[in-house]
Amino acid sequence: MARRQKLLFTTALLMLTGGVGAAQQHFDPKGKMPSEFTVEFQEQMRDALPFEDRRDFEESRKGLIAVPDYRQIKTEDGTVAWDIGSYDFLLEDGQVFDSIHPSLQRQAILNMNYGLYEILEGKIYQVRGFDLSNISFIRGDSGWIIFDPLASKETAAAALKLLNDTVEELPVKAVIYSHSHADHYGGVRGVITDEDVANGVEVIAPEGFMEHAVSENVYAGNVMNRRLFFQYGVLLPRDPHGHVDQSIGKNISAGTTGLIEPTRYVSDDYEEITIDGVRMIFQNTPGTEAPAEMNTYFPDLKAFWAAENITGTIHNIYTLRGALVRDALSWSKHINDALYEFGKDADLMFASHSWPRFGNDRIQEVMRAQRDTYANLNNGVLNLANKGVTINEVHNVYEVPESLQQQWAARSYHGSVEHNSRAVINRYLGYWDANPTTLTPLSPKDSAPLFVEMMGGAEPILAKGQALFNAGQYLHTTEILNKLVYAEPDNQQAKDLLADAFEQIGYQKESPSVRNSFLGAAYELRNGIPQGATIETTGPDTIRAMETSMWLDFIAIRVNSAKAADMEFVINLSIPDRDENIVVEMSNATLTHIVDQTAPNADLSISLNRADLEKVMTGERKLTELLAEGTAQSEGNTDLVAKLASTLDQFDLGFELMPGTGAAELTPQANDFAQPPLANSNGG
Repeated sequence: MARRQKLLFTTALLMLTGGVGAAQQHFDPKGKMPSEFTVEFQEQMRDALPFEDRRDFEESRKGLIAVPDYRQIKTEDGTVAWDIGSYDFLLEDGQVFDSIHPSLQRQAILNMNYGLYEILEGKIYQVRGFDLSNISFIRGDSGWIIFDPLASKETAAAALKLLNDTVEELPVKAVIYSHSHADHYGGVRGVITDEDVANGVEVIAPEGFMEHAVSENVYAGNVMNRRLFFQYGVLLPRDPHGHVDQSIGKNISAGTTGLIEPTRYVSDDYEEITIDGVRMIFQNTPGTEAPAEMNTYFPDLKAFWAAENITGTIHNIYTLRGALVRDALSWSKHINDALYEFGKDADLMFASHSWPRFGNDRIQEVMRAQRDTYANLNNGVLNLANKGVTINEVHNVYEVPESLQQQWAARSYHGSVEHNSRAVINRYLGYWDANPTTLTPLSPKDSAPLFVEMMGGAEPILAKGQALFNAGQYLHTTEILNKLVYAEPDNQQAKDLLADAFEQIGYQKESPSVRNSFLGAAYELRNGIPQGATIETTGPDTIRAMETSMWLDFIAIRVNSAKAADMEFVINLSIPDRDENIVVEMSNATLTHIVDQTAPNADLSISLNRADLEKVMTGERKLTELLAEGTAQSEGNTDLVAKLASTLDQFDLGFELMPGTGAAELTPQANDFAQPPLANSNGG
């Protein structure tokens, strides 16, 4: 098929009409339109990928029964929590954007589905397009069982209202959290209350849910949230040259997050539970997309819930915000178990992201594609590693088999082949490539001036960088300009040219996380970090759910060793209503603690109930205030509390990711021992 014909056919398949749309103005005065090399690359992708396969579009529209008459969802104070309408430019007639990878544009349009879907007649419903994730409803004998209540109270409440108004208003009988990321539990207070739970509504989750819902996001929370600026394009407008999609959904809602502790945990590999007449077989899949995650099979309905283990994308083995590297081989094996345990009989497969698959042949096709992609990633990368390919080379060497490249369910939107392949080596071999030069390398700010000097200074670097850029060699451009920007962080001409190269690379990326990272870095290089920029983080419910030991671990991370250099003391901390006794010790400029112990000669002993401690953890009260008023009992030198507080650093979100972008104060001062907001784990 000729390129022009293929382009027009592609456009039609994307539910658009006509030919290529007119270019839109860039949102940034310094922004550039797609270069001739980027346009050529996008055309090559339109020729190379199977756009004639329309099944995803057919399945994503199947069962639509209600579309809201609103495009925004607001919080109680009028703040916009969700705005699907901000992406309506994707649905304009005739638009094919050369600033968006064609495969990503296709995915972004699929994620514009918005409304209530009946995906199994009279039994299973989904609301899609209300948040990053989907919310699913199973009709029981007398009420609704809810799977994954979105990221925010407001979006979850709107989804439940749409269901009740359209189908039938029934009480909620149970809520199931498929796993421990916030977009799968954060909206729970929009569908049930603590009183509902006290009256018998069950909340079910996989074993380890509470631990991992908190622990994955605590110790490196501030830096994770800052890196999220790039992965999720926090500063990018919703625009063909900016944020267009997040691959597993449009974006993260900005409403109120909450957490209600599960009343029941699934601990066996397979466990059958019946609620309100609905039989469910839960399959624990730890160490896949989340440390605690589970699939669910409905044997009487022949329906398989794939959680976030099988969606419309290959996921992150390493997530760019930062998290422990996942096990691609284990992930593949869990999919294989599900395929042989449930996939041979299922007629419906639905999940917490993307759209359902209908019919057994189609379900098995998608399950096998994803199983094989994760397995090949693991095995193919290790094959190369055992031949000497290093972590600094593998992303340019490993290739997904052609047969998988031609299957939409095996495309890497949320993950990318580049960063996932490096993650596999990192999991097995770590970050070192075995070249001693890279074992103790100079910091970039120290090595860059040496390179700049050897290359003859800024002027020839800029000239060569411009020549490389003009030739469409964008990675080569970044290789030398990155050195100059580190050596001369105030050189705006260098930063602007590096931003131009980042932008063209971003336009060409299929993965939104990678696209957003390049475009986000370009934005900050051009404009700096805007004062007041922020992201949505976990709410106080999650902080209250922290174990006391974990809270103390993070306080220890905040201790500035220089400030604590001459301090030595021992504090006994007692929480009588939890029967907790903890010894906290400062020595060698290091804070440590041990549980289930009491020091006989402590310098200070403090006793307070957990509810009062939680007020300290969330920043509502200061520990010194509780001691002064007697809410917290003490014996010994209470000055040690203020002394410890004086050593604590407060981590600010506004540090530089790229040199010369200008640090900004983005985090308000908190009470001494208050736990800062945890990292945002939406999307995995």
